[in-house]
Amino acid sequence: MKICFFGSSLVSSYWNGAATYYRGMLKEIAALGHDVTFYEPDAFERQSHRDIEDPSWAKVVVYPATPESWQKMVARAAHSADLLIKASGVGVFDAELEDAIATVSTRAIRIYWDVDAPATLDAIASDPAHHLRSAIPRYDAVLTYGGGDPVVNAYRAAGARDCVPIYNALDPATHHPAPPRPTFAADLNLLANRLPDREARIERFFIEAAAQMPQQEFVLGGSGWHDKPMPENIRCVGHVGTADHNAFFCSARATLNVNRDSMARYGFSPPTRVFEAAGAGACLITDQWTGIELFLEPDREVLVAADGSAVAAHLDALSPERARLIGERGRARILAHHTYRHRARQFNALLEGMNTRIEAAE
Repeated sequence: MKICFFGSSLVSSYWNGAATYYRGMLKEIAALGHDVTFYEPDAFERQSHRDIEDPSWAKVVVYPATPESWQKMVARAAHSADLLIKASGVGVFDAELEDAIATVSTRAIRIYWDVDAPATLDAIASDPAHHLRSAIPRYDAVLTYGGGDPVVNAYRAAGARDCVPIYNALDPATHHPAPPRPTFAADLNLLANRLPDREARIERFFIEAAAQMPQQEFVLGGSGWHDKPMPENIRCVGHVGTADHNAFFCSARATLNVNRDSMARYGFSPPTRVFEAAGAGACLITDQWTGIELFLEPDREVLVAADGSAVAAHLDALSPERARLIGERGRARILAHHTYRHRARQFNALLEGMNTRIEAAE
């Protein structure tokens, strides 16, 4: 099947946390025999911050971020595709792309793939005139990378014909144990870009924990933190490219995950960092959210914290040996049940079911 996918970027993780999800999913989907073309705009300096060259398993089409260009790309994709996918959060002309792909004349199956469903659903709920209210019922299905039943039920209430979570996962060839680096050495580190709906939670879980433990070392990776007031024991290292993620996660006694506000509220939304860190064998401490036990077992494969004080308490009690055991157990669990190969098989089964239903309706 020829798949045309409109997303933020496949080749750059710069201000683009979904990059590893796209790469993991599409590489394994292509391995099942599908032909993948990824359309991404030349925006936000991503092309000058590439993490990878164009992969062998997908054709990458970079188009100028102009109205004329995206319209040309949609027409081109609609003409050739068997499956036409619009991901959320492209960053430029999202509403226009979502409406255009929902209505363009094509024989292709149409999927809306939401990589931040809780935030999207909150936006729809707060705006009676939101464009997705009319667009979503035109798509054959909505896929999300998290959210569980709360997201599924909300999307169906918004008119989706079907909604299926395909969770984040691990690509073992990309994220795996690696030698530590002095640049990233710490007692606790966190990899997260500075975003409005995450910043307050990072203050609560990471910055407050650092303030309570002035003798411990903390490292914060990600873009946008250069002018944020921090305790002296936090070292900001800026953007960390995907090639350096393994070293980052393996260089601290523990690594922290902090979900965005809406993802924590809906639950069942493990971000890519959970699987990347676990795949590297890191001892993961995560903020508390409903559904974590579906992916990792608390206190055995992951540590769960309700606030910064709980993060500090975990760190205070965490010996290097216990950190190593938690990391090993977490990695084994993810490898056994939560790789992108598992997710691609789920996607393929879903696609076969959609084809059967569409053919039966014709």
